[in-house]
Amino acid sequence: MSSAIPARPASSPTTSFRIRPRFEEILPDSPEEVRERLLTAFGADTTFFEVKTYDGFVGIHICGEERHRWSPRLHLSIDAADGGCTHVRGVYGPELEVWAFFIYGYVMCGLLGMFAAIYGCAQLFIGQSPWGLWVTGGMALIAVGLYLVAQLGQKLASCQTLRLHQAYHQAVGTAPQCG
Repeated sequence: MSSAIPARPASSPTTSFRIRPRFEEILPDSPEEVRERLLTAFGADTTFFEVKTYDGFVGIHICGEERHRWSPRLHLSIDAADGGCTHVRGVYGPELEVWAFFIYGYVMCGLLGMFAAIYGCAQLFIGQSPWGLWVTGGMALIAVGLYLVAQLGQKLASCQTLRLHQAYHQAVGTAPQCG
């Protein structure tokens, strides 16, 4: 098959400390060819993968009995690049309902922590006991807890993430790049 020119060094999706590990590469084929190869390869293994397509995007999910709360999905953005090549960006992440839980958790911690900090500083300024600052510290601890739970979920899903990553590279005919 065709060889790929890495856009930048990639790290393994199973060892990343990012909340949503990602990779990108430039393939020498057209976006239509890359998309067709992905759909053919992932569509052939319907016992493990479920493919959802959108204009310019391909979503690959774990399906059936293999799917758990921590199971990853691979979201691929397929764009035309210079010279008839294709720029592929992949993002691993949890299913949308799990992702929404974490986003809203971070937003709530941030908002409550910010308002508690403002209130605590006002309490401190007028000479009251600044219990609002304790709430700010508690929200920071909860945010750290959310991050650690997200990392635990990534580690629980590492085998499935690696399988998605290997299947992607097999589909497009490239070797996985680890930096």
